[in-house]
Amino acid sequence: MLNEALRLVRAYHDLSQSELSAQLGISNSYLSEIESGKKQPTLEMLNRYSEHFDIPVSSLLFFSENLHQTGLTSNLRVGAAKKVLALLHWVEAKSVSKSESSAR
Repeated sequence: MLNEALRLVRAYHDLSQSELSAQLGISNSYLSEIESGKKQPTLEMLNRYSEHFDIPVSSLLFFSENLHQTGLTSNLRVGAAKKVLALLHWVEAKSVSKSESSAR
């Protein structure tokens, strides 16, 4: 879930993977592997995201794999995280639709 949140934060800020990887000082392939879930971001990388997008690391970690623990509190956190991701997906789709309309 963390990888998807990082991808959507990038998309929300209307940045391509190439643009963000250059701004973070990492390779495009490394960013792609993080966003696809093939690699886990390090704490250093989360700090870079945090500083770059002015988002607390704790907000990014909200989407970590630990959300899959059982229990009522954990279930509520997972539900909230999924709602936030759904909202970011909606914003991304709206942005793509708007850019496609303006390209016509």
